[in-house]
Amino acid sequence: MKNSHKLFAVNLFTATLLFGFSSTNTLANNSLISTSTDQSALALTIYNNNLALIKDVRTITFNKGLNRLAFEEVSGKIQPETAILRSTRDPAAITTLEQNFDFDLLTPQKLLEMYVGENVKIIKTNPATGKESEKQAKVLSTSGGVVLQIDGHVETGLPGRIVYPHVPENLRNQPTLFVDLLTKSKAKQQVELTYLSKGLHWKADYIATIRDDEKAIDLNAWVTLTNQSGTSYKNASLQLVAGDVNQVSEQRLSSSRLERTMAMSAKADTVQQEVLFDYQLYSMPRKTNLANNQTKQITLFNASNIPVTKSYVHNGQPYYYLNQTRNLGKKIKASIELQFKNNTAHNLGFALPKGIVRSYKRDQQQNLQFVGEDRINHTAVDEKIELNLGKAFEINIEKNQTDFKIISRSSHRGMISESEYEIEVSNAKPDDIKLTLSEPIPGDWEILSESIKHEKTTASRAKWQLTVPAKGKTTLKYKVRIQH
Repeated sequence: MKNSHKLFAVNLFTATLLFGFSSTNTLANNSLISTSTDQSALALTIYNNNLALIKDVRTITFNKGLNRLAFEEVSGKIQPETAILRSTRDPAAITTLEQNFDFDLLTPQKLLEMYVGENVKIIKTNPATGKESEKQAKVLSTSGGVVLQIDGHVETGLPGRIVYPHVPENLRNQPTLFVDLLTKSKAKQQVELTYLSKGLHWKADYIATIRDDEKAIDLNAWVTLTNQSGTSYKNASLQLVAGDVNQVSEQRLSSSRLERTMAMSAKADTVQQEVLFDYQLYSMPRKTNLANNQTKQITLFNASNIPVTKSYVHNGQPYYYLNQTRNLGKKIKASIELQFKNNTAHNLGFALPKGIVRSYKRDQQQNLQFVGEDRINHTAVDEKIELNLGKAFEINIEKNQTDFKIISRSSHRGMISESEYEIEVSNAKPDDIKLTLSEPIPGDWEILSESIKHEKTTASRAKWQLTVPAKGKTTLKYKVRIQH
């Protein structure tokens, strides 16, 4: 019962302060302005999907009782409903009552719009004498242009420069969060404002340099940051989250536990990577400055001599297993693929965020030349990576359906058909090559005969591994029965 009475007394005290200090003048007298000069720490956690968690720590001297705090230089795309203001040393020292985000920034157009129905001064300059004259004008409209009333006449356009008596209170020269709060005493407090914001994004970009023997690559990873939040961030600690985040809150981040920490090396300036909840968190080793409307690149990691396997692949189509189709294509080009394993044994072993891998190789003059690119998804440690870099110039594939016949057709069993195929692969290169033929076969199928043994990789796919000699050809023949 004593606790209930105590709670009632506190609420009554809060209500008394609210009613006693609710006037605009009183709030104005207690208004505080905080800028980045009050900042003692700034931290950004940026996600892949145009979202960031911002933690801004400042030292502010508050008045006793009701304060209105103008927290300037927040993100212009802040999500105000996510903002949390707290004292870092004494959480009970301040009580937040109301928050308002003023997103109308001071511009000539906004200022003019605010003065619709109000009087302003128009100053004209005589081009011959340079003498200035001044007249009163009433702003009637700013939609599609400016409409003014001067000396009882209505004029459009701007006949001179406009002088305004003052700037409206809700127009700010930078994004500002207003917080009404109660404090127990006049004291200096270190407070942290935490909020989510749009307008900040990052992505990974990779550069793979293929070595001369094409058996290894050097991989450089970059983080590309883009800031379109309407605010600049100076000397900020930076962390990046890779993963498809559906919903993020401060509580969810706080309850996430550290499962595993990895680094490419023991150097102090290496990016630290850890598992956060079910995502990957990358902590940048140095603080950074990120200006508004700026794109910046930061090194994520460098890895050398990663073993790769180069192969050639051709993927077929399911349509020609269902009908009679004789000529399936001539001079079809095989795809060039590079495969490598993301593990420490292969000089990597770093959780890779999704991004584009651009591949280069040196020519005979040792100049780097671009040879293709592919996009990778988020790739965990020990997963395999396959890069499709383009089409091979010197490898041609010719495909023919040599026979097709319908064995039976019924309403309850469907159609049973048999078809035969001949696939010829020619290699104009000076070395032997290996090529994977991957055929998607629909329905229930069975290979009746084949010149090279196949592998059934899935219920609807057969693969053949062909070795094609230098300057030579290899032919695959097979017959398949399908029920569909």
